[in-house]
Amino acid sequence: MQLGAFSVSLGVKDLSKSRAFYETLGFTTYAGTEEHNYLIMKNGDMLVGLFQGMFEGTMLTFNPGWDQSAQNVDPFEDARQIKERLKAAGLEITQEQGGDDGPASFVVVDPDGVPILIDQHR
Repeated sequence: MQLGAFSVSLGVKDLSKSRAFYETLGFTTYAGTEEHNYLIMKNGDMLVGLFQGMFEGTMLTFNPGWDQSAQNVDPFEDARQIKERLKAAGLEITQEQGGDDGPASFVVVDPDGVPILIDQHR
């Protein structure tokens, strides 16, 4: 199963303070804006998403069809195919979004309660 680009998504209380903290660790803003309440920070191939007011806590995120630089990867396994494989394996799927093709997303929760977002943008 190819899950695509990986990042850690953090629900933060103060986006500006979090941005400054991650900049101190050597991350730079790669995508997003403070006006839209999220930033994707990058350090080499490592990605950390900072999201203020969108969700609480920490979430692992995978983006099928993208590499670590948000460039298209072909071929790729569609999020809907991944979702069906996980359902067939007995995992509970929540927060499903998307139609029959194009962007789609869903969440599966690991045994320790950590949400994992599969978020396909193409």
